[in-house]
Amino acid sequence: MRAQVVGAGSWGTALALVLARNGWDVVISGRASDSLEQIATRRENLRYLPGFVLPKSVTACEIGAEEGEFDLQVHALPSSAVLSVLDELKPGRRIVLASKGLIPTGDGILCDAVAEVWPDAAISVISGPNLAVELAKGIPTAAVVASKDDEVAERVRDAFMCRTYRVYVSNDVRGVELAGALKNVLAIGAGVSDGLGFGDNTKAAVLARGLNEMARLGHVLGASLATFMGVAGVGDLMATANSTLSRNYRVGFGLGQGRSLTEILEEIGQVAEGVPTADQAVRLARKYEVPMPIFQVLHGIIIGDYDPRDAVQALMERTPKREGFDWL
Repeated sequence: MRAQVVGAGSWGTALALVLARNGWDVVISGRASDSLEQIATRRENLRYLPGFVLPKSVTACEIGAEEGEFDLQVHALPSSAVLSVLDELKPGRRIVLASKGLIPTGDGILCDAVAEVWPDAAISVISGPNLAVELAKGIPTAAVVASKDDEVAERVRDAFMCRTYRVYVSNDVRGVELAGALKNVLAIGAGVSDGLGFGDNTKAAVLARGLNEMARLGHVLGASLATFMGVAGVGDLMATANSTLSRNYRVGFGLGQGRSLTEILEEIGQVAEGVPTADQAVRLARKYEVPMPIFQVLHGIIIGDYDPRDAVQALMERTPKREGFDWL
């Protein structure tokens, strides 16, 4: 079985490693970079995922230079780049979207946008509490594969499932995608809270109420509430919002300390999906008239409209509300 992983960052490399360990021949495709050269010559992605030797069944090439057919094609690029490479690629038999972000137009769902370009493709999405380094180490990890077609989801599950990677299946494509993208914004919020020196009470409140906002938007967009309460929702949120391995948490921590967004992103050296997703989430909230005050405040902190400490105080002074999913 042959798989193509589009994206030579830490996430794409970790997924390629899982597939290779499961017996797949894997081609990692990316833009011309030192990472591709390192994978080809040194069997290691020294820039994005150092310390993991890739087996000989993993090769690398530039996007568009692939040869032959692929049984599986995994997209692990930053969400903003996924659509831009489709014209250069030939779709595999099954498409797996592993990117965790929204698009700046329409309802912002990558799966729908890819389906418009490749209407005959068997598309699924994979998401969950999957920090790349931990997945590569073989630390017990879980994820969800969602597809409108049960057989497609089950085939993709079987490709990734192993002793250390437990994969569930779902039909809620929209919910799994939205949960994987929106939690990145809340991870920035968790980092802001810690960067300001607040305690666990503050962070827990931000995450709990933020999860309510995530589910509220998802409900309006046709997602299932159960998805936000599961591995792809609260599970991914817990991992991303509490780990220094999370790029989004590190962005928030830096903002809470008063550093500039530009400086933080330059230091991280990779895309933090929560930054563009905050803008897209606020746009969708306005479009569908969904109250999302925490997301709005976090967006303001990210773009520099709010001082982080003043923003937290503004949230604390809002008119009291009834707790629960009263919007159902």
